[in-house]
Amino acid sequence: MDVTYINSFLEACSNVLSQYDIKIKSGKPHLKGTYQLADKVIVLIGVTGKFKGQVLFNLGIEPSLNIVSQMMGGVEVASFDDMAKSAISELVNMILGNTATIFYNKGTNIDITPPSLLMGDNMSLTPQSPTICIPIELSVGGTIELDITLRADDK
Repeated sequence: MDVTYINSFLEACSNVLSQYDIKIKSGKPHLKGTYQLADKVIVLIGVTGKFKGQVLFNLGIEPSLNIVSQMMGGVEVASFDDMAKSAISELVNMILGNTATIFYNKGTNIDITPPSLLMGDNMSLTPQSPTICIPIELSVGGTIELDITLRADDK
């Protein structure tokens, strides 16, 4: 995948998170195989159009609560309840919606599916295509792994 597209995801993350006074610092992208998940929260969104595949936001409970607290105007959110799950899912939906707009403005059309939130102990996911993983450090504490598994639709 072209670095321009990868940068579009990072730009969208920065745009949306900055609305909640969260700054990001991206790490070095790398290829990733099987996801090993322990005490993790994953929000998955499917992508169709010019590219097909999925994008996963892979976080721990603590970074999720830090983000939700910022989204709630700094009010501490202490438990990952239904409201927190909904807020994280909507945040990722906003980031991918922003990404789709950035792609569109560059002449590439993609559509996204509604977000799915996965949680559990000792889960593992095995993508069917190469996955680019970008670690993103959050100014509110913690890290997001942005996992992009997309292939060009040659139709």
